Amino acid sequence: MAYQPSFTITPSLLKLTEEIAVLREKIQSAAVQVAWIPTLQRDTRVRNTHSSTAIEGNPLTLEQVRALEEGRALAAVTERSRREVLNYLAGLRFIEKRAHKRQIAHEDVLELHRIIGSEVMDQGRAGRYRDILVRVGRYLPPAPEMVSGLMSELLEWWNKAASKWSPVISSAVIHHRFEDIHPFGDGNGRTGRTLALWELYRRGFDTHRIFSVDEFYWEDRPRYYEALDTVRKQGGELAGWLEYTAEGLRLTLEKVWSRIQRLSAETGNKKIVLRPKQEKLLLLLRDHKSLTPSQIWEGLAVSRQGAMDILNPLIEAGLVRRVGTRKSGKYILA
Repeated sequence: MAYQPSFTITPSLLKLTEEIAVLREKIQSAAVQVAWIPTLQRDTRVRNTHSSTAIEGNPLTLEQVRALEEGRALAAVTERSRREVLNYLAGLRFIEKRAHKRQIAHEDVLELHRIIGSEVMDQGRAGRYRDILVRVGRYLPPAPEMVSGLMSELLEWWNKAASKWSPVISSAVIHHRFEDIHPFGDGNGRTGRTLALWELYRRGFDTHRIFSVDEFYWEDRPRYYEALDTVRKQGGELAGWLEYTAEGLRLTLEKVWSRIQRLSAETGNKKIVLRPKQEKLLLLLRDHKSLTPSQIWEGLAVSRQGAMDILNPLIEAGLVRRVGTRKSGKYILA
């Protein structure tokens, strides 16, 4: 039987989605003109990682997570805490690289969970659907023999029907249904929140990867768990959950807009209108950390001179810098 989520579009939800659309348009319009997109992207990855792992009890502070993301060593930190953070950062990079994947399969979900759960599982195995019964507070998720079939139904809805709805709605539906199935022995919360974020990326909602949605859930964890549980108490009706997640998305966009205004004030005239090839280059540098000149022109499918025409404005704007000599140097994000 195919999965069919149950929800109504309430006046409150409609109002929230309209406010979100206005905020998103302002942010997207501003973001393509500024020289600090990589700064926001790194900050967003750190904030999402800190919030999502903290929800599950990880004790590291935001600044400690930032240090790990930058490759700095931390003293007096347990290996478990460190590994959870590094795993989540790797999970975010996994979905960022697959932001335009059209079809999500079991293998994608299993690989994402393998990355997130590696060496930090309390029960079950990373990258494998559970073969044990689990309990979440008073909730008893489906029996293990039902998990694969239920995930197939969710993936079918995600790949075929989700696009009929706004990504504000579809990401929330995926988030809740995944947590309801609870397909793994451990790490379901972190994986579910990452899948919801993946849907926003796939649908082009967060083109620049600068929305740290998990902060909203972290800032009031009791309400987050209550919102998840209320759906079960209401027989699967998702309207309240959709309103809650839409509220979180609106507040997230309000914070991003504030950060954009602050950064814009700090950088003054240091702006650049990014061309598509320049955006692609920034994404390549974010994913690969550094690139040689030959890797740049091969990755962008341009000539040597074409690569420099793309690079030079980014260097002048302070987005990219060269390390090493002109002959043997590499380019990195500034």
